[in-house]
Amino acid sequence: ASSIEDIPYNITRFLVIGKTLVEPTGNDKTSIMFSVKDRVGALHAMLTPFKKYRINLTKIESRPSKRKVWDYYFFVDLEGHYKNSSVHNALAELEKQASYLKILGSYPKAEEVS
Repeated sequence: ASSIEDIPYNITRFLVIGKTLVEPTGNDKTSIMFSVKDRVGALHAMLTPFKKYRINLTKIESRPSKRKVWDYYFFVDLEGHYKNSSVHNALAELEKQASYLKILGSYPKAEEVS
């Protein structure tokens, strides 16, 4: 159906889940999920590799893990593809510090709305 939105510039994106890695387009995002070890400054330490490799984070969100009280998963969207060396290196450093890391996938960025 066309023109079903309430706001003309609103765009809904749909997700395709699969086991095949999408090749880089040069204009990509990557989504990850991680949890931190329970210590002071843990989240700050987890974000340091992104600064080191100059990777822009476009979203960071926390959700309770439901494993134990005060334990959270962090969901992060970042600019770049997993195959880009800077993203790959940052995630390798992140993995060393995280108690859990899952790369949810890389995909083309949404087109700008005019």
